Amino acid sequence: MATSTLEKVVLELHEIGVVKFGSFTLKSGMQSPVYFDLRIIVSYPKLLESVSELLWEAKKSSGYQQICGVPYTALPIATVISTKQNLPMLIKRKESKSYGTKKIVEGVFKEGEKCLIIEDVIVSGSSVYETVETLRELNLACEEAVVFLDREQGGSANLAAMGINATSVVNITQVMQILHKHGRINQATVDSCLEFINSNNDTSIVANKKTSTKNGLGATERVSATFEARISTTNHPLARKLLEIMVAKKTNLCIAADVSTTKELITLADNVGPHVCIFKTHIDIISDFSDDTLKQLQGMATKHNFMLMEDRKFGDIGATVANQYSSGVYKIVEWADLVTVHALPGDGVIKGLVSAVNGRSRGCVLVAEMSSQGALTNTDYVKNSSKIAEDHTYFVMGFVAQGSVSDDPRFLLMTPGVQMEVLNDNLGQQYVTPHAAVMDKGADIIIVGRGITKAEDQVDAAVQYKEAAYNAYLERVKQLQ
Repeated sequence: MATSTLEKVVLELHEIGVVKFGSFTLKSGMQSPVYFDLRIIVSYPKLLESVSELLWEAKKSSGYQQICGVPYTALPIATVISTKQNLPMLIKRKESKSYGTKKIVEGVFKEGEKCLIIEDVIVSGSSVYETVETLRELNLACEEAVVFLDREQGGSANLAAMGINATSVVNITQVMQILHKHGRINQATVDSCLEFINSNNDTSIVANKKTSTKNGLGATERVSATFEARISTTNHPLARKLLEIMVAKKTNLCIAADVSTTKELITLADNVGPHVCIFKTHIDIISDFSDDTLKQLQGMATKHNFMLMEDRKFGDIGATVANQYSSGVYKIVEWADLVTVHALPGDGVIKGLVSAVNGRSRGCVLVAEMSSQGALTNTDYVKNSSKIAEDHTYFVMGFVAQGSVSDDPRFLLMTPGVQMEVLNDNLGQQYVTPHAAVMDKGADIIIVGRGITKAEDQVDAAVQYKEAAYNAYLERVKQLQ
């Protein structure tokens, strides 16, 4: 049987020492029995050209206006592709220059241009994420990446969760099979490598905490910044979309749609849809739920330009929440833009949800505090919730809380238990006014349920809450800027 081009390249990479076996400490701190060092291919021009050709063939398209190699190993690979395909290239620095123009991205480009990301190896996907984060701040469209080797440790799924489709030329299992087929390694080595991969396949992207952004916002300016200014601080596609909706519709109102029939749900969505940015559901309390319920609800979201958030409050181990998210009657991942999550299980709950996303643009909001009397969400819980959010900004886009959990402008704070008058119900719910929620508690979005759903005129009530909350936001920004 003839040896394929990919097999020849893998064999040559092994021959020159790109593929190494032993005990190696990865960037993540894990000890791996196999290591890939593609940096040395710069000393082998023909092999560098072959690797570059395989990468382009895996993702070639006439739709790209730019390519960008992840620094630094992928830079020579991207350069070869750029010259071969006559495609403009950008160079992203790991840090901006301290002199001259002080640019972090070199090259000529226009906002909105489509840029293909080139990478050599992915483990968690963090390096690709950091490159995309920088380019998206410059308003470049970065939705596609191509990598030579996927170590099969969760990187592709992590990137998919933040709207990046990563295509690989080869994965570690295939490399092992090729080397074994040609007698380069024995079965024991194959088994050792695959056992390592199977035991370490749940990595997550840990994003760098921002201290500044292109518009000058610092990481302590959430409450003082306008929604417009905050759009460019986040690289979560849904957070950007939500902020854009809030600005366009001049609303920071989320309706808690706690109704029990499809008719009530859709009528409510049609009534208040023009005045809300988020429509929050408890879909499992709809007594006559069907696929048509979701079809109608999604139609209303499109008609009135709001996002759907299922208040599921996921709070189990990763494997369980993955099934709860994607399976069963409700198949939440298929229709809900956002879901609520309890941080109690740790970041495993985030990893579980991400594993079920399957390329969709989805996100979650961490329930850091609740509005019910006697809630057990103490200071340590709030602090740990914030840490999980900072480590998973590709999926977590904010908090449900009674006060300012984080000052980072990337995160949206949603405050429930809002009424025009300060009241308590007989079930422990404690209410605050829209003005107090936004001005005193730092809410970006207020969550209102019965104040609207039980009103005689739902539209009039929604307008009152929308105007009260948005005016409070404008007042807050004016006072603090």
